[in-house]
Amino acid sequence: MASVTGEPAGTHHAYPCSACGARVEFAPGAGALTCPYCGHAEEVAAADREVREHAFATLAATPRESAAEVSAHVYRCGKCGATTESDHLSQVCGFCGAPMVAEVEGSGLVEPEAVLPFSVTREAMRGHLREWVASRWFAPSALKKVTETEQVHGVYLPSWTYDARTTSDYDGQRGEHYWVTETYTETVDGKSVTRTRQVQKTNWYPASGTVARAFDDVHVAGTHRVLPKHAEKLEPWPFEEAVRYRPDYLAGYETLRYEVEPEAGLEAAKAVMAPVIESDCRQDIGGDVQRVHSVATRYDDVTFKLLLLPVWIAAYLYHGTTYQVLVNARTGEVVGERPWSAWKIAGAVLAGLALVGGIVAAVLLSR
Repeated sequence: MASVTGEPAGTHHAYPCSACGARVEFAPGAGALTCPYCGHAEEVAAADREVREHAFATLAATPRESAAEVSAHVYRCGKCGATTESDHLSQVCGFCGAPMVAEVEGSGLVEPEAVLPFSVTREAMRGHLREWVASRWFAPSALKKVTETEQVHGVYLPSWTYDARTTSDYDGQRGEHYWVTETYTETVDGKSVTRTRQVQKTNWYPASGTVARAFDDVHVAGTHRVLPKHAEKLEPWPFEEAVRYRPDYLAGYETLRYEVEPEAGLEAAKAVMAPVIESDCRQDIGGDVQRVHSVATRYDDVTFKLLLLPVWIAAYLYHGTTYQVLVNARTGEVVGERPWSAWKIAGAVLAGLALVGGIVAAVLLSR
């Protein structure tokens, strides 16, 4: 379906409508490219293979540039001729709205392996936003406008996933509780009284051993443009529903280029694995309580892939501050920032004080 247009340094896919000449873009949930003007639809061709993991060791032998060194992509719109420089893998023309998707092969970056296509429609997204706004207590009335704003756009976020087999040797201690009877004295009515009580003690024994675990699809964000606390709340993602990357899925949306290199992503993934491994060590130690002094982990069969995740992003301005709300475009989960209404909070406090005052007055009058 897609045609390729532009200068060699800015080669990208364009998406004209074959029926009316306007444009087609990927329709969430439909699995097709549709024209918003005439309704013409064309199904996205099936990929010729399944999503696969890539051996991490191959990165060292693959020539590539760091994301910080790759220059901005030059888009030349095939519809209106406007030229734009951008570090996005896809975007829409700022002048005519035509979708443009950069050619990733030969870009100098790791190529996306998979994508979770948009499935939450724009209409459904607004419904999720309305529910989210309705649940925000003490939010200003202006927050309702976030469901009406036109500053809502679909964005694919780059993400790394890692698989690994881990073998961990640990050294620690196993604690076993026991009880002893302890005698003590206290003063009662001016007299010294002897009493007894049960006190818990712990015997500690050396412990060491080896635990193993297989990790699958450990997720690490590939961009810093979304706050970590928001990215975490967008989870879980249905990674099992990912399909092999095709540029058609990006038509009509912005796609951020990764900023986190895969090597840095692996170190972040290991940090995610660490508490799980420590929990395995504690379980292996047994006893009533455990101490883990050291853990040495070997990582085998490490694989990775670059995956694109769909998010609706809404931005709104309130008293000079811009707030951002994100909607997981697969599950409908909403996360984001919200302002607080000082008037509503003050009103609630005054109403509470009035209620308490009324109750006190009623009690006094009843006496």
